[in-house]
Amino acid sequence: MVIPVHDVNPVRRTPWVTYALIAANFLVFLSTPGLAGPVAGDSGLSQLCHLQAFLDHYAAVPRELIHHQLPSAVPTGAVGAGMHGAGCVVAPPSYDKSPAVSVFTAMFLHGGWLHLLGNMLFLLIFGNNVEDRMGHIRYALFYVVCGYAAAYGFALLNADSGDPLIGASGAIAGVLGAYLVLYPKARVWVLVPFLIFLPLRLPAWLVLGFWFVLQAVYSSGEGVSGAGTVAYAAHVVGFLAGMLLAWPLKPGTPPPPEPRGLLFGRRARPRHTW
Repeated sequence: MVIPVHDVNPVRRTPWVTYALIAANFLVFLSTPGLAGPVAGDSGLSQLCHLQAFLDHYAAVPRELIHHQLPSAVPTGAVGAGMHGAGCVVAPPSYDKSPAVSVFTAMFLHGGWLHLLGNMLFLLIFGNNVEDRMGHIRYALFYVVCGYAAAYGFALLNADSGDPLIGASGAIAGVLGAYLVLYPKARVWVLVPFLIFLPLRLPAWLVLGFWFVLQAVYSSGEGVSGAGTVAYAAHVVGFLAGMLLAWPLKPGTPPPPEPRGLLFGRRARPRHTW
């Protein structure tokens, strides 16, 4: 997988919504118990119980989204001892959970630093131009709609799953799909792992098209042993939703500046900005 680091596609306005989304994701992650740092005075098991209780409350669960089957007992965050040793205490939920609202809250939850940083990197590089083309308010609505489409699309394909669905990947996949429609010829600097990380400047249609093909292959269970731990199908649905929603904007989208020079090196810098 190539790692994008920068696109040669300047913007005309500050992408405040993209920046706000990135900040919100970091703040929520740092507030998630048992992930960004230890819970004061707690053991590893206690941190795990806090995390499970948090996710059961705020993560989207396919079974809940499709069948509205809310669990009768959930982790409370406390640790107890049973016949098989120590474990997380479960009890009837003390809150009323709305499956539809959980899709929104799940968009700001991540399973670890790598998950968070990877998502935010893609959002930072590609989100600013999509926001620039759509405008702040329309872009914010677009982001949420893509996130909902990705979550419900995944849930329809896994209607009986009780595993929590978290992450901004579905919404960001929509941003990538929109970028592909609006700026297919924009150049993107990427790092390609080939013995060392080789910097190359490639067209967006190649970078994002390759990413989409990988997600489609992985969603079928091919080519990756841990496909069950990542919602690749949500990425596919979010990407397609972003393409469809951005398509009406394509005719009026100004093309990105045409860079000069080779695919790499100093001569590859853009001729002008706008």
